[in-house]
Amino acid sequence: MANLLRCQRIGCDATFSENDNPEDSCTYHESPLFHDGMKEWSCCKKRSHDFSLFLEIPGCKTGKHTTEKPVLAKANPTPKPATKTASPATNVSAKEACPRCRQGFFCSDHGSQVKDNIKPSYQVQSTSEEGNADLKENVKAQAKKIVDINQPQICKNKGCGQTFKEIDNHETACNYHPGPAVFHDRLRGWKCCDIHVKEFDEFMTIPPCAKGWHNADAAS
Repeated sequence: MANLLRCQRIGCDATFSENDNPEDSCTYHESPLFHDGMKEWSCCKKRSHDFSLFLEIPGCKTGKHTTEKPVLAKANPTPKPATKTASPATNVSAKEACPRCRQGFFCSDHGSQVKDNIKPSYQVQSTSEEGNADLKENVKAQAKKIVDINQPQICKNKGCGQTFKEIDNHETACNYHPGPAVFHDRLRGWKCCDIHVKEFDEFMTIPPCAKGWHNADAAS
């Protein structure tokens, strides 16, 4: 039996053999771009703010499987203005003007204080959400699907992506990242295990830091 190899193209991750690797057997993306919380595929220009949904965007290119790691495109860094020592009042204005803070993303420049700036908007939202809490619970219960315990499913926990059967599922079956994924300037990483790297392929190989049940319907 031929040794199976793992395809290194982004978005593929399939196994193949040199004797069975026809054209168009691999579906993949060229390279990702990250800017101000937005994730975009350079090849098809499809984008998403959510990292899990971003990885689920189907590949737009086809070709042969390969064991060679792709050369990733690097965005031109945006020149940063000279930093100045700001007074407390100026610092607050900077946080309010920061696009990442306004969108609710984790920002290493302003730290946890961002949450204080956006707290009023969350309180307003929670007021409207409380009125529909019962309705949401009913809809969620109705939408729960019934799955054969022997049916193969794909785990949607961040950092897992393994195929599993519910009959084999248990409390330590899944290795995953509780998240969230953090993208800031040229660094990519996971907040849960506080590991950050510069290259996307390095980010994809950061070992999961938690164990739990496989989940085919994990929240994004």
